[in-house]
Amino acid sequence: MADGTILAMPRRREPSPVRSARMKPKLRVWIVFDERVKFGDGRAQLLELIDALGSIQQAVGRLNMSYRNAWGYLRELEKSAGFKFLERRPGAGPRGGARLTKQGRAFLAQYRRFRRALDPMVERRFRRTFAKR
Repeated sequence: MADGTILAMPRRREPSPVRSARMKPKLRVWIVFDERVKFGDGRAQLLELIDALGSIQQAVGRLNMSYRNAWGYLRELEKSAGFKFLERRPGAGPRGGARLTKQGRAFLAQYRRFRRALDPMVERRFRRTFAKR
């Protein structure tokens, strides 16, 4: 304009992508020890199964993991975390096997609380971001 007045142009809304009923958020979260050892939902499930079944061998069988990889991961995790997750008892039967230590059980409970708290936040953010406009 001649008098120097600047008119604000109306903001154009960017088109919203179509939100499909098949869309949903999926969050992967890890706790990282020593910048290399990751602990997430899969490892939590492994520890829960070991504790429930009393056996690393049975737990890895249910998860289709190799015993060698699981054993190596568990050793690395304990070294990086600075505490034992599992109490191992050599031998077969009721006296043998593996169970979570008190610290391992406490850590797993903390991880599960942390993880459960994230899901509603992610869902809210997803709905806001992909809301139909």
